[in-house]
Amino acid sequence: MTTEVQAEESSQTPAEPAPQKVFDTLSANWWEGGEKVKVGQVFAPRKIENPLDKITRRHGGRRSRTRTERKRGRYIQARPAQGRTDDLAFDATIRAAAPYQVERQEMRKRVAFAIQTSDFQRKIRVRKAANLILFVVDASWSMAVAERMQATKGAILSLLTDAYQRRDRVGLVVFQKNRATLVLSPTNSVQLAQRALADIPVGGKTPLSAGLFMAYEVVAKERVLHPDVMPLIILLTDGAGNVSMSTLPPQEESNRIAEQIADDEIRSVVINMEHAAFDQGLAQNLADHLHAPCYTLGELKAETLYHKVREEMRA
Repeated sequence: MTTEVQAEESSQTPAEPAPQKVFDTLSANWWEGGEKVKVGQVFAPRKIENPLDKITRRHGGRRSRTRTERKRGRYIQARPAQGRTDDLAFDATIRAAAPYQVERQEMRKRVAFAIQTSDFQRKIRVRKAANLILFVVDASWSMAVAERMQATKGAILSLLTDAYQRRDRVGLVVFQKNRATLVLSPTNSVQLAQRALADIPVGGKTPLSAGLFMAYEVVAKERVLHPDVMPLIILLTDGAGNVSMSTLPPQEESNRIAEQIADDEIRSVVINMEHAAFDQGLAQNLADHLHAPCYTLGELKAETLYHKVREEMRA
């Protein structure tokens, strides 16, 4: 069962294109209509990684390194135990106690080496952390010709394959006409996403703010269920929202939601799907409000993507 966020149509938006062929498949029966396009070329994208995170997380994964509270992972250093007695670092504890052996001579009459609880040091371990990669896809008519959507699908399937191979959790939100739909709730399996993605139709207006709001809600829920997850939103759009959920103009509403996403420290990457000849800078403007990098589909294939995204994650 899919989840939807519906938006109201803005009086400022242009007329919707003529009705498309009815879309009805078992893999994506949540759609009301639209024209199906084929999947574009699937390629091997550059990896998206994060540096060693400074906060403690518990869930394991294969992509991002982070500190962990579990007694698993590589022991990299120690810190004062502060009353805790689990996962003690004996080498560091002995080093901490060594300077006090002279003044503890009375205790050493009974033991060879005197250690007090104030000397205890706990291990700091590092291991791979679990990522949540949430794809948010603009399937509206504003993305122009079917060939652009075809290329978009190829890019997403490539990234989905990469995420699957690295055991990240993957989710998929699609927005079109006057609503956003959670096509795939975050999961370790991407087969359903691949099947649904293969039949995504194009057409209708652009409820960008509904898509952003849906993404925000999905991440917020995941953070409650899995407090240690490291979310990343990959937003594929031209940024030309023309449908609002409230009385605000579509662009202003989208920008406000984007700012809330940034304020909650949810990492994002914007992939601009507009053709360079018609680009009005809307995707870049949205990325600015998200505090996120903005790339074109061509850059998604480039050797420099990995390094650019890694630099953004470190900023």
